[in-house]
Amino acid sequence: MITRSGIGYDVHRLEQLDPERQLVLGGVTLRHPQGLTLSGHSDADVLCHAIADALLGSAGLQDIGHYFPNTDPSIRGISSLEILRRVAAILVEAGVTIINVDSTLVAEEPKIGLYVQQMRKRIAESLGLVASRVGVKATTNECLGFLGRGEGIAALATASVEIPSE
Repeated sequence: MITRSGIGYDVHRLEQLDPERQLVLGGVTLRHPQGLTLSGHSDADVLCHAIADALLGSAGLQDIGHYFPNTDPSIRGISSLEILRRVAAILVEAGVTIINVDSTLVAEEPKIGLYVQQMRKRIAESLGLVASRVGVKATTNECLGFLGRGEGIAALATASVEIPSE
């Protein structure tokens, strides 16, 4: 087996919530007056999307948009945890074993400290991992740029996997 790593990134704009929508990060619904735009048709969970891209990239596969295009009506409103489950299945089919994932949310708000353990648990369950193999952290953008002005939330992720030797 060969160990490989991948990087993922996602960003979505924040907008005022309508009563039908909620802010979802790491598979957890947070109380917040704004939510992330649904341009991707899923629940717009930037954290799960970055992790999905990191995993796909680590396996040398195409990105999340290839497997879950925003033009596909069947994924409208899909939970990003389900996207992670499907990514994990794609990796299993390719003979890839997930070692771990690590991620960072970049946002001025909301503060996620109270939700981190729940996020780690939900992400881990979706990927078939134990929670100790999932890292979730947060930082601010020091009030700089669109993230610093609270106009959006970004997420970065890395993943390590083992693939059959080439």
